[in-house]
Amino acid sequence: MEKAVERWAVDISEWNPTSHQFSFALSLLPQHHHSSVTRFICENGRSETGTGEPVASVCSSTSSVGNPIPPNNHKAHNRRQTLSDEYDEVNPEFPNFNFNTSHHGDYVAIASEPLCLVGLDIVSPIIPGKETILEFIQNFSQYFSAWEWNCIVSAGSSDEILVEFYRYWSLKEAFVKAMGTGLAYRLDNVEFHHTKWTNIYVNMNGEVKNEWRFWLSELGKGHLVSIARGHPRLAAESYKRTLKRVDFGEEEYRFGLHLPNASLKLLTVEQLVSGFEADEVADVEAPSLTKLSGMNDFNNDKTERGLLDMHETPNLSSDQDFAKY
Repeated sequence: MEKAVERWAVDISEWNPTSHQFSFALSLLPQHHHSSVTRFICENGRSETGTGEPVASVCSSTSSVGNPIPPNNHKAHNRRQTLSDEYDEVNPEFPNFNFNTSHHGDYVAIASEPLCLVGLDIVSPIIPGKETILEFIQNFSQYFSAWEWNCIVSAGSSDEILVEFYRYWSLKEAFVKAMGTGLAYRLDNVEFHHTKWTNIYVNMNGEVKNEWRFWLSELGKGHLVSIARGHPRLAAESYKRTLKRVDFGEEEYRFGLHLPNASLKLLTVEQLVSGFEADEVADVEAPSLTKLSGMNDFNNDKTERGLLDMHETPNLSSDQDFAKY
């Protein structure tokens, strides 16, 4: 089961595709997303959206033990078509294979889990607009408990306050994305505690929730990444219906909850899409996660950690439609 715990990150900052390369990457997405992606590129001159969805396509087209789903299905997760039966046939020990994507700044990332829910958030600590740091974070004060807010505003310099804010916010974002709920959730009742940003746990309405685990790490170039892992029964009802199983025996669930958190694998866009290009040209299998897993393992044990992107994909199980918030 541990083989299905995957974490990928793609640095898109150096990607300057030719028109052919961009068209091919766009072809990995469903037709109804093409116009929104190209409009985003024209307006912003960036490629986060155009890269983020192919990351999810790669993940959904491969099993985590090197047994790809047949190549013709590598786009199927973008439709209301169930891939869970195909995952069951290949890897019956992965009852709830699900994944979550995030993109912000220079990075796009994806995380997958075989049994538990997974939420992922990347953030680059910047201040939108012309606000000061204190003005900016004040816009979000209602999402924090009094204890969290005190930790944020007393973190030190303005820059340290901003990073501290993003750390807490990122954990909250990963938490709601894992459940498939969104920011309507009473996040001020979701209070995170930690020991120098390790051993992170969540306290809700005064009660420690032991059915969750969290990790917060530095990704690089000032970016921060947060991962949440939780019990499938905690998913929103609409998301829960896409999972193959929700109820697990305590022993099986605890085994899934305490699987090691995989190191983040850093890829280039070229590495990400090269397998699909080979598939198109030579009709060969899509690349497996294990074939790419040796590329640039990232040390996931760093203690710098951290936040939320308002424009990210919701949690996806193997048969959910790919949509944007």
